[in-house]
Amino acid sequence: MLDSTPPATLTPPRGTPSGAIAAPRYRNPFSVLIKHRNFRIFWFGQTGSLIGTWMQQVALGWVVLEITNSPFLVGVEAAAGSLPVLLFTLFAGVLADRRNKLVLVRITQALLLFEATLLWWFNWTGHVTIGVLIGIALFGGTASAFDIPTRQALIIELVGRDDIVDAIALNSSGFNLARIIGPSFAAIIIDRLGLAWCFAANAMSYLLVLISLFVIKLPKTVIKATALSPTEGLLEGIRFMRKSKEVTLLVSLVAVYSIFGIPYLVLMPVIARNTLHGTARTYGLLLASVGLGAITGAFALAMIGRRVRRGRVHAASAFSFSALLIAFSFSRNEWVSVALLFVTGGTMILNNALANGLLQTITPDHLRGRVMSAYAFVFVGMAPIGSLLSGTIASALGAPAAIGIGGGVLLLFALWVFGKRTELRRL
Repeated sequence: MLDSTPPATLTPPRGTPSGAIAAPRYRNPFSVLIKHRNFRIFWFGQTGSLIGTWMQQVALGWVVLEITNSPFLVGVEAAAGSLPVLLFTLFAGVLADRRNKLVLVRITQALLLFEATLLWWFNWTGHVTIGVLIGIALFGGTASAFDIPTRQALIIELVGRDDIVDAIALNSSGFNLARIIGPSFAAIIIDRLGLAWCFAANAMSYLLVLISLFVIKLPKTVIKATALSPTEGLLEGIRFMRKSKEVTLLVSLVAVYSIFGIPYLVLMPVIARNTLHGTARTYGLLLASVGLGAITGAFALAMIGRRVRRGRVHAASAFSFSALLIAFSFSRNEWVSVALLFVTGGTMILNNALANGLLQTITPDHLRGRVMSAYAFVFVGMAPIGSLLSGTIASALGAPAAIGIGGGVLLLFALWVFGKRTELRRL
């Protein structure tokens, strides 16, 4: 996109040849959407679908609680959706490297459409039981285990290697935008139409995604045949990740942050009620602050582009995220907490988007599906472990202590990764 600033207002920096015009310091954060038609279609479809997904998540929690009156079973149902990611996602990466990724994503999104339709039908007809919900969660989790790494590996085919980090940043902004809009829509639909129609809305959102996926047109790619079995293909990917120090460190960072960092979101209701002595409004305000901060961080990353070495930005965001969690654990004021969470959300997205984008940038095309399956395995699959660990610490020492301890562990790990090792800072 051309800079609209008149040339006369641009002052060449020191050392710029006479007559040369300096590149703009920042760029349009939406330039990737403008530049790449396929990604533009993909982004709008995925963001719309994520709004439906958040609506479904809100409704699902209420449904489980209504029919069981058991917080434990709410956790069991949620864990059932994550279990298949642990079991199948690494082999899903092998499949993604051997098949057309766009076709695979169309199939997995169709399966998720079927899951949402089942949830709508069982709730609408009054036949819903906890056994049915757990069974549907296992089905949807299996589809997600194949969808997540394949969809992540597909993005680079939509934008190219140079724009991958910016595309992932915008994807993150869409996710957090949906996190703000989805629950609000869910509250309106539940009040006026009933819980079942949140699932119907999610099904419709998947239908729109499928339409967008069929509109996307990619050049035909030739996937080399291999004599390796799926297990041998998986081991080939693991050998590459172990051999590449950069990949090993990035995946380790994602794992540690998933276990000790992200669970602060799980403890947010406890913080809102017990620490800040607030209400459901306080809880919503805290979550909205995280979401707005995440959107701001994603846009900031897309604006700076490649002007700043991304490894250094990753180091700065890693230290900042850790320190902000520790600071948040000491806050007892609602508005101080809101302000801290706004910045925390921004640094959280910088960490996630940079780790994802750098992994895809340094990974060969024929191994990308397997590397992204490892990313999904530690980022999504390890999350229940982190939630259980933080919940246990919170029960013994309090939610602020659990968040502060997690931030301390992250800070120590970041000091080792970026202080003692130099591989990531050079990226």
